[in-house]
Amino acid sequence: MNRKLRMGMVGGGTDAFIGAVHRLAALMDNQIELVCGCFSINPEISKSSGKLYYLPDDRVYTTYQEMFEKEAQLPEGQRMNFVSIVTPNFMHFDPAIMALENGFHVVLDKPMTFTLEEAYKLKEKIDETGLTFALTHTYSGYPAVKHARQMIADGKLGKIRKIFVEYPQGWLSSKLEDTGNPQASWRTDPKRSGKAGCMGDIGTHAHHLAEYMTSLKVTELCAELNVFVPNRLLDDDGACLLRFDNGAKGVLMATQIAAGEENAIRIRVYGDKGGLDWEQMEPNTLTLKWLGQPMQVLRVGTSLDSAVAAHNTRVPGGHPEGYLEAFANIYRNFSLTVRAKANGQQPTAEMLDFPDVEDGIRGMQFIDTVVKAGYDDTTKWVKFE
Repeated sequence: MNRKLRMGMVGGGTDAFIGAVHRLAALMDNQIELVCGCFSINPEISKSSGKLYYLPDDRVYTTYQEMFEKEAQLPEGQRMNFVSIVTPNFMHFDPAIMALENGFHVVLDKPMTFTLEEAYKLKEKIDETGLTFALTHTYSGYPAVKHARQMIADGKLGKIRKIFVEYPQGWLSSKLEDTGNPQASWRTDPKRSGKAGCMGDIGTHAHHLAEYMTSLKVTELCAELNVFVPNRLLDDDGACLLRFDNGAKGVLMATQIAAGEENAIRIRVYGDKGGLDWEQMEPNTLTLKWLGQPMQVLRVGTSLDSAVAAHNTRVPGGHPEGYLEAFANIYRNFSLTVRAKANGQQPTAEMLDFPDVEDGIRGMQFIDTVVKAGYDDTTKWVKFE
């Protein structure tokens, strides 16, 4: 394959938030082009969105079922290669399954599915088809995060003992869902979001970041979930104590009622030789702390010199790389993997460095476990199952 990958979209119309982010990220490295889509459950919005994206009328569809059926019938040189699904949680599983059944690779927003049972079924379908699947856990895409992961894997911090990860937001400090805000409305609705609110939306990001950076797995947790805004149907705040498979202990906090906070995800990891600190709102900086030695501040593009950081860095030091670039690293590595496989080549480790179905299952296990622990005052520790 010596051309751009052709992408379709489910969701991501002009009335959506995250769709524009996905398109910017996917197109950033000139590896992908948008060729078709069903951009909204509302046919008129889908059609008007397609016009604004300069797509031909016959490649803008009114349902995702129609899109997959018609795209599959097109000649190989025209049909899409993969679909990006950017819908609310309850609309993840069915489009993903149908895409795979029609021979299309899949990029899917997180959390992966509505239920853990669906996550296992989706894995079965991916294994059956052999197609490539990516999950957009954005924060794993930052070069500094990837460098930290490599440092930990190389034993630079020693044996990992303690992990603190937090994600405070403030945007749901009031009952925004009653004002007609579409993002607040579906995220606080158990019929569309699932059994978790804050923990499903951003707690899963914190959990994934902790496991990705350290390569450790949470085995048990105890938790408290809270609903601070009166009459809200899902949690808007929570915290967990974590036990990891190497004996390390951790603390995870996620909240959407920390008034004034933006997207302040932060992780600190401590081993028996030293520790590190990274926060998303200063993403080019990785702070290292050592026993009996001066603190180090590493910067993307200069002192962050690992091969994995270089592979995921686009500009010279001092030029900020942020959220869009981290998102784009997932799409680029996914596209390089799809292209390598199409050419009969083995993808490199750098290409394969994106969240996959196993990460999606871990996220759904986290949601199930934290909800079970968080609302049961008689339960101390709950195992991941």
